[in-house]
Amino acid sequence: MIKLIAGDFTLDAAQGDQPRRSISGTAVPYNVPAIVSDGTAVIFRPGSLPVTGKAPRLFMYHDASQPVGVVTERVDTEQGMMFTAKISATTLGNDALVMAQDGTIDQVSVGVNPVKFSYDDEGTMVIEEASWMELSLVPIGAFGDMANIATVAASIHQEPEEISTMETEVQEQEQPMSEVSTPAVEATIPTAPLFAQAKREFPMPSASEVLAAYHIGGDTYLKVSDAFKQAQRKNQTALQAAAGDIVTGDTPGLLNIPVLGPLFQDLNFVRPVVSAFGARAMPQTTSRQFVRPTITTHTSAAVQTNQLDAVSATTMVIAANTVTKSTVAGQVTLSVQDIDFTDPSALQLVLNDLAGEVLIKTDDIAADALVAGKTASGSTWTVTANDPSSLIESLYDAAREITEDSNYFPTHLCVSPDVWQKLGQQLDGSKRPVLGYTTNGVIGQNSIGRVGGLAYNAMDVFGLDLVVDNNFASGTMLVVYAPGFEIYESGASLQSFENPSTLGRTLSIHQYFATFVAKSSFIQSITIA
Repeated sequence: MIKLIAGDFTLDAAQGDQPRRSISGTAVPYNVPAIVSDGTAVIFRPGSLPVTGKAPRLFMYHDASQPVGVVTERVDTEQGMMFTAKISATTLGNDALVMAQDGTIDQVSVGVNPVKFSYDDEGTMVIEEASWMELSLVPIGAFGDMANIATVAASIHQEPEEISTMETEVQEQEQPMSEVSTPAVEATIPTAPLFAQAKREFPMPSASEVLAAYHIGGDTYLKVSDAFKQAQRKNQTALQAAAGDIVTGDTPGLLNIPVLGPLFQDLNFVRPVVSAFGARAMPQTTSRQFVRPTITTHTSAAVQTNQLDAVSATTMVIAANTVTKSTVAGQVTLSVQDIDFTDPSALQLVLNDLAGEVLIKTDDIAADALVAGKTASGSTWTVTANDPSSLIESLYDAAREITEDSNYFPTHLCVSPDVWQKLGQQLDGSKRPVLGYTTNGVIGQNSIGRVGGLAYNAMDVFGLDLVVDNNFASGTMLVVYAPGFEIYESGASLQSFENPSTLGRTLSIHQYFATFVAKSSFIQSITIA
């Protein structure tokens, strides 16, 4: 589940004699990037959150064991999702209102399950549709003033008997609710009864409770830490009376084991080929195939030798090329225990990884299609130490093939990582890099191109954009005019299936992907020797 923290809010008291317990404002602003709880960058599109269906519950700190109310109204606008939520008349609800009044908690956060989403070139998750599970009151926000709770109408009922000193004994009386008449004490004026209570004794907090309080911070962590110290003092005699020394191996139940996030990522979910050539929207057809027309025979023009002689006439021929959609998909099944008991949530981490694998596979398809559609230029780069003449000759030879055929000039040089290594190792007669690089703002001496040093940044070779992709087979080197190769894709779609018999949830992500080589002579390959 994505937990997206919104902005701050202000507090307004209830009006009139009738107590009101509601908050209202903006849950999520649309088209605004933000970082969610696991470190993922997301953007919500307009209409991505539902205004019908089961009402989201209102929690404290995304903790389902601390419910304080329910969202009663949802209004979808172009700017974002507006909401109104009712606060329950409970002790926890009263605490929430008081903390809102004194500024301890002044923000909200949504908890959603993405249903339809995709990733842009920067790796940001773009959410088109999501299930809105809950809304939480939290102390720290990500959107600032762009997403906030506009008002909180809050008044809290107090029993008259509670307005007393700590020594006064409060007698419980069972009476019908219709006979109870007590004044409403507005949350804008904190009163003694909220604090004139016997100090609560906390049991020894568990490791998970201490860890959760640490992440929440503020007064919550101070209270839990104080409870831990009090419990230590209370049990000090028993600990001192224990025989022998006590080390951490003797008290494993008291040890905190923090889980530091976000999850370490050992794969870069990038698509060098797709990003370089760009992806077009998949045609919204109900068929598996669509037609991409190309010209196979052009019209002609020539000099008329004599007046009234027949002029040049050639019939244009347009081919109907069939493009077939591929389905790229993956699935995973998680137990409900794995979803409920893991923090950070295993569900969101697994979904992010699955979506990344779909991205990598689409780039692999594009790389394979680009290589399969090539035309051999007949050029060979003979790699020679301190002599780049063969490299320059082979690049210009492949570029000439494209220009002679079309009068277009190439735009990209696509290589496998091993060829990129060879490019970077090319030296001139003075053993200086032929393809300069940028380090600490200093540009290399030679000017025919740059391979970016050892970090992937702006790279070019003789003005060609350099595309390095590990989905290319070793020894791949292609000189390409980009419009000759087309990529089509649909947005990724998420589906979820429940399996009650095994307490599992199966999730799958799929998207449609297709490539088309419009002109193979626009893709010239160079042999490495």
